[in-house]
Amino acid sequence: MEETMTQVVESADPKVSPLSRQPCEGPLFVVGMFRSGTSLLYALLNQHPQIALMYEGDLAHLPSLFWLPTDTSKWLVKWNFWNGAVSRHKIDPDRVPAGISDLRTAVREAYLAYARQKTGATIWGCKSPTYFDEVSRLARTFPNARFVIIWRDLRSICRSILKAAEKPSYFRRTGITLRSLIGYHELKKQCDELMFRDLPVHQIYYEDLVRDPGTTMRGICEFLQIPFDSRMTSLKGADRGAIEDAPHHSQVKAERILPSKSVTELPPALSSKIDRYLILWRRQYSGAWPLYPRSLEGTTRPTVWERCWDRLRFAGLQLWYHTTPIAFSFVPLRFWKAYRRLRGRPYASESVYELGLGETQNSARP
Repeated sequence: MEETMTQVVESADPKVSPLSRQPCEGPLFVVGMFRSGTSLLYALLNQHPQIALMYEGDLAHLPSLFWLPTDTSKWLVKWNFWNGAVSRHKIDPDRVPAGISDLRTAVREAYLAYARQKTGATIWGCKSPTYFDEVSRLARTFPNARFVIIWRDLRSICRSILKAAEKPSYFRRTGITLRSLIGYHELKKQCDELMFRDLPVHQIYYEDLVRDPGTTMRGICEFLQIPFDSRMTSLKGADRGAIEDAPHHSQVKAERILPSKSVTELPPALSSKIDRYLILWRRQYSGAWPLYPRSLEGTTRPTVWERCWDRLRFAGLQLWYHTTPIAFSFVPLRFWKAYRRLRGRPYASESVYELGLGETQNSARP
């Protein structure tokens, strides 16, 4: 990887000043399943001088914030309480125009407020696995959006989830491996829907990214129609300030791209279930998807009963998952603060007032 040792940019028209470049019309969404390499891809993409993506901003996951009349000051505070996005990205609330009361404009202006912190950045958006079953909705809400989808061997995803769950984290939640298993195919179906509609989608694999970052990142640059920058092949000097300091983020916090070497063994029942679904999907897609693992043993597919039961459980988990932001949007913030104190999860709430969003502006966010 000699490319990573240089800082050469295959530059665009040198006559165009970075300050004069206009931001893209629509956002870029980087989506994958949990533990599929989205954080690594985010860090590498943001190495490019024209790209400024937020890290799991997830504002587009909260459309219910805008179901009732609102204003910029209200939804900014509540969004920040949701996951600390405003604080983590050091967004100045004064740079987000007042009077915004719809999701599309809110996402654009908030994400652009972050992107403008980086001179010359024209590509704005967000990376998040939160959107794995919301890609179709995002495409409807943001007609000019572009999507980069990252895939990874499903067995490696589940191993990484179980490893992350060894410490207190999001990955200890009930049903997380089932959501990953069935959600993997849900993301595929929605990705295919976008491609059928001839919308801009680019797909990569984590395994290819780690093995040959230069080729993978060049492909993304071609998709985005920007010049390739060799810094995108290395984590050296990458800005990862918005990423939580947690054990499961240790690799993306490193200076080099390292392949995952998880020694966590999958429980036999889960391993067998994954293999059955992989065999089903390989047959369904004539061997073209998923690309990894390269080979599979056995021929057994999940029974109709197993598939129906798994889909039913997945639907229940997703119903709960998508109901939470709706409840969050309508329950007063003081109750969410009390709930967090009870659970010992203060997270972003303390940092809200540091942003100049005082109590007079109806601070919110659980």
